[in-house]
Amino acid sequence: MSNTSNFRQAFREAQNHALVGPNVIANALPFVGGGLVLTALGTYGGLGVIRSNPGLFFPTFFGAVVLELILFFVAQNVASKGNNSVALPLLAIYSLLSGYTLSGLVFVALRTQGVGIEGIGIAALGCGVTFIAARQIGSNLSESDGMALTKTVSLGVIALVVVCLVQFGLALFGVYTPTWLEIGISGLGVFIFAGASVVDFYILPRTYRDDQYLPAALSMYLTYINLFIFILRLLIAINSRD
Repeated sequence: MSNTSNFRQAFREAQNHALVGPNVIANALPFVGGGLVLTALGTYGGLGVIRSNPGLFFPTFFGAVVLELILFFVAQNVASKGNNSVALPLLAIYSLLSGYTLSGLVFVALRTQGVGIEGIGIAALGCGVTFIAARQIGSNLSESDGMALTKTVSLGVIALVVVCLVQFGLALFGVYTPTWLEIGISGLGVFIFAGASVVDFYILPRTYRDDQYLPAALSMYLTYINLFIFILRLLIAINSRD
C-alpha cells in the first residue's frame, strides 16, 4: 500500500504538465518485470520458511514489513534524485522483502479449496489482462478525464489503506472480518488498483523524464503487486466459509 504517497506526489507534479517522458514507461518495464521475478523468489523463500519452521516466519514477517517500509521511502527518494546505481539494489531488496511478506497470503491461497495454484495463476493472469487494457485506455485519456481519474483513484487508495490498517489491527486482537465484508473490501481493492493501472499510463509520462525510469517502475510495480494481492484475497474470500 506504499503507493499512496506516489499518487499524491505524481498528481501534484502532473497538473498542467504536458508529456515530459514519452518513453519512460517503456524504459521502466524491464525493471518492473525484474522486480516481479524477485518478488516471486521472495515468496518461494517465504513459503519454504512457513513449511519448515512456521514459528520463525511470524517474527521475521513483521521485521520484513518494517524494513520494507523503510526501504520504500529510502529507495523512492534516492531514485527520484536519479542515483540509479544506489536505488537499483535497494529496489531489488525491496522486491525480495515484498515477496517474503506476500508468502503468507499465497500459503493461505494454496490451502484454500477452490483457489490453490490455479487461483494464483488466475490472479497473475488478471494482472496481465489489466496491463494490456490499461495501456490502451490510459494512453488515450484526455487531460480532464485523466486528472479526474487520478483524483478519484488517489482518494480510493487512501481510503483502502485506512480500511486495511483497521482490519489488520482488529486481526491482531482476534477480531476477523466476516466473509461478506472481506469480499467487499477485496473487490473494492481490485477495482481501485485496476483504476490505478490506467492512471499509471496517463500520469507517469507527465511526471517523470525518460531517464527517471526507476521511480516510474516502482509506481507500476506497486500497482500490480497490490492488484495481485486483492485479486487473490477476493478468490480466497469467495471460496471460504464462515
